[in-house]
Amino acid sequence: MTLTSCRFIGHEQDRGIVQFSMQDGTKEIACAISTSAMDDLERGPRARPNEREAQFARLRERIEACVERKYQATEFEGTPPGIVLRSIDFRG
Repeated sequence: MTLTSCRFIGHEQDRGIVQFSMQDGTKEIACAISTSAMDDLERGPRARPNEREAQFARLRERIEACVERKYQATEFEGTPPGIVLRSIDFRG
């Protein structure tokens, strides 16, 4: 099944992540991306904390495509299981 966009949850500065979710039918999948990965994708200066939601919106298509690949490969982490993206997930 194909995942669809769900919701932006928020930026956790102390953990260096942005949390969001994707939808698989009626099931909501918890997701996160490191802020370092987002900065690497943009190849510019680090975004400020108040710029993270806008940065996520700009990168959303690429982020969600990567989540889809990890979801299909069942690469879940944590409890409850979710998808976590890091810079390495966008290489190659």
